[in-house]
Parts: sequence; structure tokens; C-alpha cells
Amino acid sequence: MTGLSGKLVDQICIKSDGDVFHELFREKPHQISGICPDKIQTCDLHEGDWGKVGSVLVWNYFHDGKKRVAKEVIEAIDEGNKSVTFKVIEGDLMELYKAIKITVHVDTKGEDNLVTWTIEYEKVNEDVADPRTLMEFCLHVTKDIETHHLT
Repeated sequence: MTGLSGKLVDQICIKSDGDVFHELFREKPHQISGICPDKIQTCDLHEGDWGKVGSVLVWNYFHDGKKRVAKEVIEAIDEGNKSVTFKVIEGDLMELYKAIKITVHVDTKGEDNLVTWTIEYEKVNEDVADPRTLMEFCLHVTKDIETHHLT
């Protein structure tokens, strides 16, 4: 990896159902805006079908104090590992990163479910910060989803 490329990985334990969490990101991401409307306003299907590799989603979200937009293609869905990989292809993040991929993976073991977020990226230049606030955003969304499913 060059100095411009990197990978962030973080994990968070949730008490809510890991299968339900995976299903939400796999084929019902449009429901996330109803769970945490302060963070995600909309997730629209731009082309393809919900839950299908190659489908394109457009997210409207609030991050770092600003309204943002991200257009993503579902690059991979792994049912065995309960993971979904999104590749950002347009939007605000592309001003900072030449490439950015976000994978959400759920490990389900009994009552404790471990959600792992991985952000792989390539910055446009050395002045761009690593996407740590984006990782924090993903972790906060995870906690909101957990809270929603526990109540």
C-alpha cells in the first residue's frame, strides 16, 4: 500500500439479532433512514434490485455537520459470512478519496453479535485525513439500529 491507501477496521458488539442486522444492509437499506433519520435521510435504489450485487444505491446522509450524498454499487454479498460490500462511485466522498469501499460483516454467536466495519480507501492526496469520522458514523448507525431492534 502507498501512503495514500489505507484500511480502517472497527468492531462493535450488539445485543440485537445479527441476522436481522445483516438483512437490513443486504436487502432493506431503505429502512435505515426510518431507524436513524438524524444520520440517514434516504437510501434510494438507483438501478438494479434491492439485495442484488451490481445494484446502485443513492444515500442522503448527515455527516461531519453537513448534508452529504453517496452513490454506491453493491459489490459483494456473502451470505455465509453475513457481509455486504459497498463501493462508492459518486458523491461527496469522491472529492477526498479516489476509491472507497465499505464492508459490513456480522458474526452471530448466541446472544452476542459482533458487527465489523471495514473501510478501504485511497486518498486523492496526502492532505486528506483517514476516514475516521466516517467509521464513527457507521458505528453510531449500528448502535441506533441495535437500539431500534431492542425496543
